Amino acid sequence: MFHKSNSSKFTDHLLQEAKGLELLRETIQEHQVPHLNIPKIETVSDEQLVLQQVNSSNWNPKLMEQLGQGLAYLHKVKASYYGLDEDNYIGLNPQVNGQFVHWGRFFVEQRLLYQTNLIKDAKVKRLLEDPILERKDLLETWLNRHCIHPSLVHGDLWSGNVLFDEHGPWLIDPAVYYGDREADLAMTEMFGGFSESFYKAYDDVYPRTNVYPQKKVIYNLYHYMNHYNLFGGAYLQSCRSLIDQIQYYFD
Repeated sequence: MFHKSNSSKFTDHLLQEAKGLELLRETIQEHQVPHLNIPKIETVSDEQLVLQQVNSSNWNPKLMEQLGQGLAYLHKVKASYYGLDEDNYIGLNPQVNGQFVHWGRFFVEQRLLYQTNLIKDAKVKRLLEDPILERKDLLETWLNRHCIHPSLVHGDLWSGNVLFDEHGPWLIDPAVYYGDREADLAMTEMFGGFSESFYKAYDDVYPRTNVYPQKKVIYNLYHYMNHYNLFGGAYLQSCRSLIDQIQYYFD
């Protein structure tokens, strides 16, 4: 068994992680999504989460292909709204959700502007928040136009949150919500670790849209701002670079 202690100041942090894992498991089972595995939850409390142990090994192109296919089939499942019926966490920060009809409003308000509101340095807050507020209507309209339907997304899909063994890929540490599937794809490119066989397999099942490069900038700004709020100034330049690109796209 794998034992995980609550290292956050939020008493429901592990409870929300467990709910995210269960939502992924239920969706995968109900819709017969291939290849993806979710560790079984043995017990969960405010203090500790006990999960099925995964004896992970190195990935190979076949396992990456399975991950890409499975994720694409998961993303093909259509949900009825954007967001989630309760808040959860992204890393050690809260992730606010709610249920929204329109993707653009959800992402701009509950993702980007929520993160700018966490910034303590007033100068940095203005630097990152003002360009978003000035383009809020444009961003929301554009995102609405280019999101096909709500999908269940992992929400924190970097390489450290995927394990591999003889059964295939396993997803761990989710920050789930219903959103644009390409938000998951965007995050896979933040820190690398996903092979070309992953992206090819995904695109063969559910091709990315032709505006994915622009979406990637918007969606990863959320994660870079979250990293800035969690870990400090090392991530500020990345935030500024993405803001500059958004200004270029929407001016």
